Amino acid sequence: MKDDSGAAESEWDNERITVGRNFLRDMESLWAELLKLAAVVEEAIDQSIRAFCDGRVEVADELKRRKRALERWEIQIERECVRVLALHQPVASDLRRVAAILKINGDLERLNELSRHIAKRVRKLTGEGCIFPIPQALESLAMAALVQLHSSLDALTQADVEKARAVIAADQRIDRDYRAVQKSLKDEIIRDPGKIDVWLRLVNTARNLERIADHAAKIAESVIYLKQGHILRHRAAGAEPRMGPASSPAPPSVPEW
Repeated sequence: MKDDSGAAESEWDNERITVGRNFLRDMESLWAELLKLAAVVEEAIDQSIRAFCDGRVEVADELKRRKRALERWEIQIERECVRVLALHQPVASDLRRVAAILKINGDLERLNELSRHIAKRVRKLTGEGCIFPIPQALESLAMAALVQLHSSLDALTQADVEKARAVIAADQRIDRDYRAVQKSLKDEIIRDPGKIDVWLRLVNTARNLERIADHAAKIAESVIYLKQGHILRHRAAGAEPRMGPASSPAPPSVPEW
């Protein structure tokens, strides 16, 4: 994900309701921090997945050292959102923006946790005699989850509804791939019960990868919510998200977030 808060700022073309110099400054700062955090979390996911695929223990140790700093960052964004709500009392699309930042920050927090879960298993798997590289189907699932996350954060940075819709649509394919991987790993448990701990760790990691793709889809839903106000999380399985027309652009003299 390219961290380009200035370019992204001009893309959100919903009509601004809560206008004020201090509010705009605070929102621009919040947005910039969210994008920076998203870039760091994406890097952590990328590193943990590649460490898992290649058995690179040293990468897992590095991710563990970053834990506290990222947690403090996430908490600071949440506190700033609460401060903006209390101080400026935004309404309409501006309130929606603050709510979306809170939601996306929560997804980033969970993604960061998933990166650590995956990284922690690398050391345990190497100690248990896991053969690297891991099974091809599981590696393919890992790469697909990574692509999903990258695409969703691109959609967020660029305020691109079509990219967001593509991420949501692809989530069903990820779910199918995950179920196939899960079945193959359970078959391995039956075939080779002597390595049950290895297979179970791979099963749990596959679940983490599926959850990464789920959070990528949730971030994509937040993009659509920001742009068009549609809440998609309770859509029926397999249903195409309904998209209404985007709100009218704000006057050029008013900065857009």
